[in-house]
Amino acid sequence: MQRTTVRWLGVVVVLVAAMGLSASVATGAGSRQIPSAGSTSPVSGPSGVDGLAWPEFPLGEDSDEQGPAPFNGTIVNRAHSHGNGNGHGGNGHGKKAGSNPELQASFDGLNARQQRLANGGNQFTVEPPDQGLCVGNGFVVESVNDVFRVFHQDGSPATGVVDLNTFYGYPAQFDRTTQLEGPFVTDPSCYFDAPTQRWFHVVLTLDVDPETGAFLGSNHIDIAVSQTADPTGSWTIYRVPVQDDGTDGTPNHGCGLGPCIGDYPHIGADANGFYVTTNEYSLFGTDFHGAQIYAFSKAALASGAASVDVTQIDTHGLDNGNSGFTVWPAQSPGTSYDSSLGGTEYFMSSNAADEAHGDGTTPGPGTSNQLLVWALTNTSSLAGGSPAVALSHDTLTVGPYAIPPKSEQKPGDFPLGQCINDTTMPTPFGPGCWQFLFVGEPPHDEVESHLDSNDTRMQQVTYANGLLWGALDTALTVSGVNKAGIEYFVVKPNPSPKQVKTKLQLSGYLGLDNNNLTYPAIGVTSSGRAVMAFTVVGNDYYPSAGYAGIDAKAGAGDVHVAAPGLGPSDGFTSYKAFVGSPPRTRWGDYGAAAADGNSIWIASEYIGQTCTLAEYASAPFGSCGGTRAALANWGTRVSKVTP
Repeated sequence: MQRTTVRWLGVVVVLVAAMGLSASVATGAGSRQIPSAGSTSPVSGPSGVDGLAWPEFPLGEDSDEQGPAPFNGTIVNRAHSHGNGNGHGGNGHGKKAGSNPELQASFDGLNARQQRLANGGNQFTVEPPDQGLCVGNGFVVESVNDVFRVFHQDGSPATGVVDLNTFYGYPAQFDRTTQLEGPFVTDPSCYFDAPTQRWFHVVLTLDVDPETGAFLGSNHIDIAVSQTADPTGSWTIYRVPVQDDGTDGTPNHGCGLGPCIGDYPHIGADANGFYVTTNEYSLFGTDFHGAQIYAFSKAALASGAASVDVTQIDTHGLDNGNSGFTVWPAQSPGTSYDSSLGGTEYFMSSNAADEAHGDGTTPGPGTSNQLLVWALTNTSSLAGGSPAVALSHDTLTVGPYAIPPKSEQKPGDFPLGQCINDTTMPTPFGPGCWQFLFVGEPPHDEVESHLDSNDTRMQQVTYANGLLWGALDTALTVSGVNKAGIEYFVVKPNPSPKQVKTKLQLSGYLGLDNNNLTYPAIGVTSSGRAVMAFTVVGNDYYPSAGYAGIDAKAGAGDVHVAAPGLGPSDGFTSYKAFVGSPPRTRWGDYGAAAADGNSIWIASEYIGQTCTLAEYASAPFGSCGGTRAALANWGTRVSKVTP
């Protein structure tokens, strides 16, 4: 891994007096130089063999190489907020659409079995997938934890399934011959930039001891940029250290027990810049420092330059002493950018979570009626040798939102859980299907799980036709019952040299009787036509890929189901035998949407298979006829909608 050469540059800092609820101080900004780490291309390896092959989880999180130790998946995608709030009682009552006239295409994307068997099976079992989706030039690119695939727009594959460790030039997740572990790669996102005709892909990578899997402390945002408009060709890689402990050219943010972690990275772009934001926690502790913004010259990245400058802005304390949390950058369709004030990039965030209050470790209110809109101005300066950007934000009053409850599923077969419970099925190891799993004798009391419904952090943000669009998960009272639902926002921003000012154009809620809607992602065309993707799950639905049209004046329309789920979620994070008590069924973490001309492509996690315990236990064990992995059965659905 190359060390970075640091050049701290003068950055304009704008001090703004408090105006009502708004205040901004763009402090702690600095620039450094990041060298290229070489090139790559999406080449897939052979597929592995169905079944279990311990260890199934990273060694640093699985201390017993003969079987799984408790693992709750909280190294990344952290959330300090727990429990759930009272559902808003407003008009969030939606209805199921009778048909899908706008649905132009729909096909299965990547799934848990493909992830587990990629790179010759030298992979771990992973939940949740965390979706990245980008579309352009006749291609659809989908990326999840921890694989990548390019499709033609008719759904036919343009590449095989490529594991992200190999794509980024790292050793395998776990080499089952040498027993050595590669870096921990997670949280993929992607973006197609129409003006430069380049594809951008981003992951968070944590370095590990290859023999023990222990985290070393260093971690970095890895950026891959295609060298042409064809995503099946060559890409250039850049690695940006984000441990922020004073090493590798990073600032020292004093993250508790040592290095920080650049968790939950997400990406956006305007005419001048490419932006990555992270939630910065202590890697080995629980402290939350604040959201970080990393700004790059988009032209420099698109050119495949030998080195690029990155300007880092720390939001610690910028919200009246509180820090930004999940400050999600906006993407824009086509060239729908804001060119005012030397170029402006927008971000949106919420502040109900614990992380957005005080030191980020004390309990927050769990509910809020505030929406934060951030503006980074003078982004054209990113192309020069001395970036001079300024960050400000405004706070809007919106309808209340609160941490949603977990999402129940329609009852059905959950063979992994049923295998843990079974004590009578004959096996080569003794009576009981659970013997195949090598978990030690569990209590045999697993139940069909309720899915994690996220907290209240902002989800995908889009700037189009002069408006900002975003949505988040919230508790919502639907026909008198507290469910997981969605609150969405349409905002008119107006940047000024001192501070961005905003107007709430529209906000509203979307829910569905007897069911839950989770992990929204809004895609918007250049003309302002929008579609919101989400998962539909509840008493009437197995986890399904849903969407709704959304209008800047009328709000959200009926709930459509692009692809109904075929069975319950049945992965290892659902069961005490694997993750301890209580389990947290990992779901989503985020979905994705991308505009392409007059259409919007959406991707949501769903369950595209089902099987009985008998089918699950048949050879090859756990594959259910090649439809799932032994310890996970998530899938994704990619759909094209023309609003």
